[in-house]
Formats: sequence, C-alpha cells, structure tokens
Amino acid sequence: MKTLGIDPGTAIMGFGLVTDSERSLKALEFGCIRTTKENLPHERLRILYEKLGKLLKELRPDCIAIERLFFATNSKTAISVGEARGVALLAAARAKVVVAEYTPLQVKLAITGYGKADKNQVGQMVKNLLKLEEVPKPDDTADALAIAICHLHSYHII
Repeated sequence: MKTLGIDPGTAIMGFGLVTDSERSLKALEFGCIRTTKENLPHERLRILYEKLGKLLKELRPDCIAIERLFFATNSKTAISVGEARGVALLAAARAKVVVAEYTPLQVKLAITGYGKADKNQVGQMVKNLLKLEEVPKPDDTADALAIAICHLHSYHII
C-alpha cells in the first residue's frame, strides 16, 4: 500500500510517499512544496493545490495521511495551516484518494513511542525506520514521512 503523508503549511507543505515492501517500510519519494511571502495568500493556496494535484497524478498513492489541525496558541498560524489542509483535502477529493487524519500526538506516539517527542527524535526515528542515510530536511518533510508511517502502522499493513 502506497501512503502519501502530508504535513500542511502555506510556506512549506511536506510530503512523503511510503510503501510497505516485503514486510518493511520504504520511502519512494519525499520533499516539500514551497511558496514565498511575495505570493499573496490566495496565490499560495493555488500553488499548493496545483503542485499537490500534479504530485497525486504522478505518485498515484492508495491513500493520503494528513496531520489533523490541533489547537495552536498562534491563531494566525492555525488559520494558515487550516487553509493549507483544506487545499490538500480538496486535492485528495478531486483525485478520489482516501484520506486518513492523525493528530501530532498520534504520529509521535506511533513513531517514537512517546507522544511528546521533539522534532529531532521524530526525524531520527523516520531515518531509522526507512533506513535513510540522513534525517530528511526540512522538518516538514520528515514530519510528512512520519505521518505516512503512522498510517501504515495504524492499519497493521506491515
């Protein structure tokens, strides 16, 4: 099963395609979609939507796992992340791909066994679980891979 993990954001949207191959996990593709502050907010959302739509056509995931929005103390950040999530959910619906959602706590617990793990711990576990040479950068990419792994573990695929 090929799962595309998405860590939503308007400046950087991380993505990571993970599959269960011969009873182990394998990263097939990962990276991030970037927008700049020079883009107006609605342009940033259009860019994310178009690039994610193109990725979905190219990668053809069986499902998408996306981070569920959690309460944030910075409402401006929460709103922009919510908008990016909406764009990702719309792109998934248009591509007719099943979506699963996970909170940051669920992802950290699935990856490290500790719900309050920091970004470094999550990155190191992603590196180890996927047998990568280094921790994927930026953090948004490692987080997206972690979300995909969480989904695969949650559905007992491996």
